[in-house]
Amino acid sequence: MKALKAILVDDHPLFRKGLAELLEHSGQIRVVGVTGNLQEARALLRERPDAIVMDLHMPGQDGIEAIRQLREAGVEIPILALTVSDSEEDMTRALRAGARGYLLKSMEPNEVIEAITRAVRGEIVVAPAMTAKLMRLLEGKSARSDSLTDQLTQREREILACLARGKSNKAIARELRISADTVKLHVRNVLAKLNLSSRVEAAVFAVRHDIGVAPATEGAGKKNN
Repeated sequence: MKALKAILVDDHPLFRKGLAELLEHSGQIRVVGVTGNLQEARALLRERPDAIVMDLHMPGQDGIEAIRQLREAGVEIPILALTVSDSEEDMTRALRAGARGYLLKSMEPNEVIEAITRAVRGEIVVAPAMTAKLMRLLEGKSARSDSLTDQLTQREREILACLARGKSNKAIARELRISADTVKLHVRNVLAKLNLSSRVEAAVFAVRHDIGVAPATEGAGKKNN
């Protein structure tokens, strides 16, 4: 199996050096860039990593805002927050900004490695200690949203199913044979109709409501754009 490529962003040199060594030693992940600076992290994207592992709280730097800016710039690879903060508010802000995962530095190394590989496969990952908080965060919205699924068009349900599988806009566009701009519009509509704030919330919603469809056929992809 080909090793995944990752870049690490953390302001503590000793921690990021140790984490890089652990990831490399696993044989599953190759660290192609390490930095404590968000500007340098953007430059490291030229290494075409499969994932970014980022601390959220660094002196003079806002990791959550950096995630938001990367998403707005069109970066679609998984970004995982790796932090000491077990705050539900921090997790909520990170996921809404576009993080694919929320991990804690208290996790075992093998758990971090597994989480990174799962995120690259398209899953949403949170530290075991944060699972109950994520469910509590979504519980209220889920309860209020049961009837809202009826408002979704068939195309929007297909988009939602793709989000549940962690697909990027480009991957969804290829699967459904529509443009990436059309995907963006559908994603915005899905979030608005379901009263959700992020792709992560939409993906969890889809799983909880058992929303999934088979990939569209060539003919189906030409309708309801």
